[in-house]
Amino acid sequence: MEILLVASAFNSLSQRVYAELSDQGHRVDIVLAAQGDDPVRAAVRERRPELIIAPMLRTALPEDVWREHTCLVVHPGPPGDRGPSSLDWAIAERAPRWGVTVFQAEAAMDAGDIWAAEPFAVAPVGKSDLYRNEVSDAAVSAVLLAVHRYAAGGYTPRPQRHDSGAPLHIVRRDFFRQERRRVDWPNDSTEAVLRKLRGADSQPGVLDELLGREVFLHGGHPEDRLRGRPGELLATRAGAVCRATRDGAVWIPELRPRKHSGDPAPFRRPAASVLDSFAGPHKLDLTEAAVPFELPAHRRTWTDIRYRQRGEVGFLNFSFPGGAMSTDQCRRLLTAYEHALARPTSVLVLGSDRDFFSNGIHLNVIEAAADPAEESWRNINAMDDLVEAVLRTTDRLVVAALAGNAAAGGTMLALAADQVWCRTGAVLNPHYRRMGLYGSEFWTYTLPRRAGADTARRLMREALPLSSASAARLGLVDRLLITAPGEFAAEVARLAADLAAAPGLRHRIAAKAAARRAAEQAQPLAAYRRAELARMRAAFFDPEAPYHALRSAFVRKEPAASTRPLAPPAGAVR
Repeated sequence: MEILLVASAFNSLSQRVYAELSDQGHRVDIVLAAQGDDPVRAAVRERRPELIIAPMLRTALPEDVWREHTCLVVHPGPPGDRGPSSLDWAIAERAPRWGVTVFQAEAAMDAGDIWAAEPFAVAPVGKSDLYRNEVSDAAVSAVLLAVHRYAAGGYTPRPQRHDSGAPLHIVRRDFFRQERRRVDWPNDSTEAVLRKLRGADSQPGVLDELLGREVFLHGGHPEDRLRGRPGELLATRAGAVCRATRDGAVWIPELRPRKHSGDPAPFRRPAASVLDSFAGPHKLDLTEAAVPFELPAHRRTWTDIRYRQRGEVGFLNFSFPGGAMSTDQCRRLLTAYEHALARPTSVLVLGSDRDFFSNGIHLNVIEAAADPAEESWRNINAMDDLVEAVLRTTDRLVVAALAGNAAAGGTMLALAADQVWCRTGAVLNPHYRRMGLYGSEFWTYTLPRRAGADTARRLMREALPLSSASAARLGLVDRLLITAPGEFAAEVARLAADLAAAPGLRHRIAAKAAARRAAEQAQPLAAYRRAELARMRAAFFDPEAPYHALRSAFVRKEPAASTRPLAPPAGAVR
């Protein structure tokens, strides 16, 4: 069918719905509704869709559109749930199970007839992680079922006022305001603080005050040893800050200065750097509470990089907020990678247990830098150093395990590995074009090597998201893992152990080393890097290059100038 997606942003769920419907053979286009109703009406007139789907919409569809066309709306709540803050309430009320409902748009918000609904278990994670994983899985299942029912004809959607002949229980919840989120540091327990932080980890954050300035707190993780006066800042670690609670402490990875507060960078970035900017030339006088890469499993504390070993398999686990990787994060991950290479293993697995793999360079940190061009250059070189280290590893097999999405340089980091294992719910964006960049991270070597030169050029030119299944068909993914988000890490560990025990492993490692030597003779990696970076440097240091305006608009969440699909660029924070 001809399907039009209407979305407030081409976020992770919109991308996945786009990719999965395309995989089903539907002709899919998207219009962004962030600039009002007129672009939506124009898109409907021009494209004349058979079906309209709103996978993520903050505003109502125009009445003339939903009256004249079948419009299906995806709501992140079970049947009968109504209101704009469904997931926030689910987390705040500690719901063990929740759901996604696809209903037909009508005058009353969230009250249309139900085309499909899918339940899911609520994992003890942040709202954005839950949204990109359990919610996304349930939403795609419900959307595909609803589309199938609509295309087949004959299906009558269920009115919300009835459920199997009995009245459907309707729960109307209002907007989840900051007054409900605010942390009462002297009185709230650590568990209560974490629940509030996780319920707002990506958007909107928890409004608070630090060093006399209003900020939003983003993300929350427990700390098992540090203690202090409730609300007191105790330490920093890898850009995060630790803050005391009534009965413990929590780590907060990111802060966002409140808009109109006079801060020139009112967007999310590492917490310590935000507080340093508040403190001025004196900087923040807090201890760096470093921990080793091989942190004991019993430690209940936060770190963004961990290494562990099970027999012949090493696991280098990393998880950065939003998947973006700053210069510092890249350099620390490279140090951890070198640590892993010093350990006696035959298989090394890279990735997180769930959610993002990597989205490449950190646009927010770059935008906040005193010299964004120079910071862009440092960041891309740090990414290149990391990717090159993976490409030059010839004494063991390296597996990139993608529990979640990857974009731009993050995709190329995965492709540098010998094998790419991907959860079926992940979405890949192997391109840089939407940020006005040529790209680096050895994509001119790894992407054609896997997909062929013609396909590589097409992927870069079209700049559209790929489902994990499409990525596998193109040769970008070697193994698809059909698991729930919470089961991915265990399945990766099982498969990695099988790989390490395979009888032909030593031969495969030797063949890999020989292939790398032959490829180096044909064209050295340094030549690929030099050519790519020449193009990147030209964009970074040209103040008129589109990259600077595109980066600033993305980071500051300014309305998109186009209604064409805008896949997330390098460093995208969703």
